[in-house]
Amino acid sequence: MLPREIVKKVHRIRIRTNRLVDAGLGGEYHSVFRGRGMEFSEVREYVPGDDVRTIDWNVTARTGVPHVKKFVEERDLTVLLLLDLSASQGFGSQYLTKRELMAELAALLSFAAVKNNDRAGALLFSDRIERYLPPRKGIDHALAIVRDALHLKPAGRRTDLGLALKNAASLLKQRSVVFVLSDFLDGSYEKPLRIMRRRHDVVAIPLHDPLEVEMPVSGLVRLRDAETGLVGVFDASDPEFQKAWKRLHGKAPFPPASEIFRSAGVDSIPLATNAPYERALVKFFKERERRKALGR
Repeated sequence: MLPREIVKKVHRIRIRTNRLVDAGLGGEYHSVFRGRGMEFSEVREYVPGDDVRTIDWNVTARTGVPHVKKFVEERDLTVLLLLDLSASQGFGSQYLTKRELMAELAALLSFAAVKNNDRAGALLFSDRIERYLPPRKGIDHALAIVRDALHLKPAGRRTDLGLALKNAASLLKQRSVVFVLSDFLDGSYEKPLRIMRRRHDVVAIPLHDPLEVEMPVSGLVRLRDAETGLVGVFDASDPEFQKAWKRLHGKAPFPPASEIFRSAGVDSIPLATNAPYERALVKFFKERERRKALGR
């Protein structure tokens, strides 16, 4: 039995995100991702006018006659959400915690998939796999994803993105759209991300809170690392502390996520807990649509 507070949150998120889907984000999703997935159908002999990039060199070498691979467009999409439930996701200094923002985004993407008759699933993780909801169609399944994104109590506290990516890659049997929602406070995911990107359309959604970037000048503060439990008292008015805080953010002990995304060829949509996410999503979808039109 879900607590009444969680039921209310799920209901509120459903209303808000359904409005966004109906207002146009669902159509943006459709135009960007529909038709991107292609399945191998057969090999046939090359005829003038065929794209030389589709030549199957193994069959051509074996037969002595040029052959090309034929692909057919997938009739629907499979969307998988990788949702980070590590303890650091519970942080939020203003309107939402990172986990609450993640749940709203999971709802928006799941309901967009439902509207377009696509399958949506979720792999929820910390430093272990917490739950896997296989991709399915229907609003009830989308609501189950939102419920777990908000309410599932993880057994682990730390983050292992590499483990999540490896598991997702083994579970997906066809080309899919994979959204990774996390604060990316981990250093073990670059290679698995590259491998995932080879077969699937991967979009990273790094979430952060403004207090993680800039600490207010507020005198003595007691800070606790959510994932390790380490506690310390610091003077936030000390200029040296302010410099160290800014230097620490995004640089140590983990490499900057933006550099990893760029190197792996993965698109990203950085979002903050204190700012509306609609404009950033629309901008991303329009940029992807422009690139799609140019054949990139």
